[in-house]
Amino acid sequence: MKRVGILYHPIIETAYTLAKELQQFLTSEGVSVWLCSAWEGEKARAQVNGTDLMLSIGGDGTILRVVQAVVLNPTPVTGINLGKLGFMTELSADEAMAKLPALLAGEGWIDERAMLEAEISPSDQEHESPRVYYALNDMVVSRGAIARVVYVNASIDGELMTTYKADGVIVATATGSTGYSLAAGGPILHPQARDLLLLPMLPHLSLAYCLVLPSTAVVKLCVNTDHQAALSIDGHINLSLNSGATITVKKSSATARFLRIHPNTVYSSLELRLKGKQ
Repeated sequence: MKRVGILYHPIIETAYTLAKELQQFLTSEGVSVWLCSAWEGEKARAQVNGTDLMLSIGGDGTILRVVQAVVLNPTPVTGINLGKLGFMTELSADEAMAKLPALLAGEGWIDERAMLEAEISPSDQEHESPRVYYALNDMVVSRGAIARVVYVNASIDGELMTTYKADGVIVATATGSTGYSLAAGGPILHPQARDLLLLPMLPHLSLAYCLVLPSTAVVKLCVNTDHQAALSIDGHINLSLNSGATITVKKSSATARFLRIHPNTVYSSLELRLKGKQ
């Protein structure tokens, strides 16, 4: 590897300290290195081309931002965990320096995860072009700031299924199945699964079940509300939605690629990760 990018959590002081230590080590090994706060997405995206590996220093939230920076780019990500949960991170802060030479030497394996792609079409009253976004975890249509239910007409592959009357609706990937979707009562999918999850949040007198959809499914969510709703993408891209806005979600052709060095022990580590012990 000739070029490595390091994105760090800007609020965790030890994240920047570790980033500088890793930069110094990599430079001494003849590797070109660039540093950036994971919160400066545009700045990071401008430097991704030609980068062989991205190191994410923080927690799973930091990784979600790093993935947004490298989306549509084959650069793999290795997460170094400084947070409470580490479903997607690979290394602890203590082992990062020891394991890094092996990664640079080409050891390890690629863990490829499915992503979502959503096209946001504004309401008829808005004169905006459709916008496309990507998510590793989930797309969440919700009621916004006002504590009232939102009506969401849900269609799958062009067939109207139901109108959710709820706090919101989640479309999640297998990776996102251990996040917000799990808290809302959804199942846990194997990380490499390509299925999609569709489930309502606190439904009121409407369909309350979680649906597991095939990778080919196209989900269309149309917002019907007399107050402003919201769309959250991976928990950190937040957009306002007016009544009539439509969100079309499908599995993206883009994937997130993680470079890992530890054996793939999904099942044995699941309980520990859910309890925040690994």
